[in-house]
Amino acid sequence: MRCPFCGHDEDKVIDSRPADDGAAIRRRRECINCGNRFTTYEKIENLPLMVIKKDGSRQPFNRDKLISGIMKSCEKRPVSTEQIESLVDAIESRYQNSLKREVQSREIGEQVMEGLKQIDEVAYVRFASVYRQFKDVSSFLHELNEILGKQEEIR
Repeated sequence: MRCPFCGHDEDKVIDSRPADDGAAIRRRRECINCGNRFTTYEKIENLPLMVIKKDGSRQPFNRDKLISGIMKSCEKRPVSTEQIESLVDAIESRYQNSLKREVQSREIGEQVMEGLKQIDEVAYVRFASVYRQFKDVSSFLHELNEILGKQEEIR
C-alpha cells in the first residue's frame, strides 16, 4: 500500500478489525519510511452480473424481476415463496460464483424452466409458454407431450 504522506510503498499493519458489519476489514498501517499512520479498508469487489437480452442489449441482473416472473407462473399453484426464492438464489449464486460477468437471458430462462419442472409442472408450462413464445397450439402441445412422455418413463 502506498503511503499517502510520502508515497513510499512499504508499510506494516498495526491493527486489523472488521468494519461495516463484517463486509470490510479496517487496517491501521504505519509507513516504514516516514512513520506516519493511515487507515485502509478492504472489501470484496462485487462486479454486477450483466444479462444479454435477445436484442443484444445489456441490463444488470435484476433478482426482483426474475422473482416476479416466476411468481406469475406460480399463481394459484401450491408453490411457496421459499421455493421460488430458493430457485432464484441457486440461479444467482451459480453466476455470481462463476467467472462470467455476462450471461445470456436464455440461459437464465432455461435454468428457471429446469427448476420449475422439479417444483410444479403447471408453473413450468406457464413459464415456458411465455418464455418460449409458442407460436401456435401445436408447439404448446409438443411441450406438453414431452412432459407426459417423461412422466410415463418414470412410472
